[in-house]
Amino acid sequence: MMNIAYISIGSNIGNRFDYLVQSVNLLNDTLGIDVNRASSVYETDPVGYVDQAAFLNIVVELKTQLTPHELLMRCNEIEEELGRTREIRWGPRTVDLDILLYNEENMKTENLIIPHPRMMERGFVLIPLVELNPNLVEPGTNHSLLKFARAQKEGVRIWKTFDGVDAFVHFED
Repeated sequence: MMNIAYISIGSNIGNRFDYLVQSVNLLNDTLGIDVNRASSVYETDPVGYVDQAAFLNIVVELKTQLTPHELLMRCNEIEEELGRTREIRWGPRTVDLDILLYNEENMKTENLIIPHPRMMERGFVLIPLVELNPNLVEPGTNHSLLKFARAQKEGVRIWKTFDGVDAFVHFED
């Protein structure tokens, strides 16, 4: 069965954009995962631990045959492969992959909560997510994610847009 999932990817160490691209490629190269679309790239202020560099963030929409837990394991493997270390909560990282949505499921296990538990309070997640699909609603509540995204714009700036021809271009104001 094919499932639709949305993954948030962020980086604030080294070549941030390259880590995003590598993450998308590694997801797409995984058996049972097909990346459909990627949002524009957003530069965002850090949240939580603020004494660090700005992040680049995207959201990807993918079709997958993997279960939510298999997808989580693959996301964790990609983080490890790209040098992620976990020294400071919400601290600097080469790359961070989070499952935001998986179909319209609500699930809570010891190591996975869907929808992502802090998604509704994070503009750096909501804005690229609704760019991909402005009709999304929060599973279980049917609250429009677009409405929440509009209230979370502070600290989120578009950095590169997707030009529709498999290339990102720097955004010009």
